[in-house]
Amino acid sequence: MANDGYHDRQNFEMENWPELRESMNNIFKLVFPTREVSGELKQFVFTAASLASGCLHCQSHGSYHLHRIGVSDEKIQAMWTYQDSDLFTQAERAALDLAFAAGVAPNAVEPENFEELRKHFTDTQIIEILAVIAVGGFLNRWNDTIATVTDQESVDWASEVLAQVGWDAGKHTGKTEEQRKAHPITLGWTNK
Repeated sequence: MANDGYHDRQNFEMENWPELRESMNNIFKLVFPTREVSGELKQFVFTAASLASGCLHCQSHGSYHLHRIGVSDEKIQAMWTYQDSDLFTQAERAALDLAFAAGVAPNAVEPENFEELRKHFTDTQIIEILAVIAVGGFLNRWNDTIATVTDQESVDWASEVLAQVGWDAGKHTGKTEEQRKAHPITLGWTNK
């Protein structure tokens, strides 16, 4: 492998701590499916928090997941300018505002974010949105710290669709032999 500063990144993947991988999968199965907040909005929130944090790996995964569940590429691209897009409702904008504010360090959430959220969501729904942001924060930090190599399935889609809004794989490129065979949803990881 080329000396890219992450020469042993595979040693630091969650798969090397099976109990952590299993625990995280259980959290994913709890937090991401539709409950009172739709799975689609949760994926938008996750992706927005990943945009704010700068994790290109999670940006591609969240966006590709949206694509896989049937969200139009146009709406996924519009997330980069969601405040001005008529493809998003006021409720979605409030959730994305929170995700973008919470995804940066230091956290930029203000009381006004919750005032706007309460116009559209119950306290239980806001807790669901917060849980997605928190899980996203963990994944953003993990994947961006070790420069997790993004699977080719996600890279191919993101290179075609998200490159138009400025996305590139950045430090998550790696060598072909480092890549997972496919997106975690395709591999069924959360079903394990």
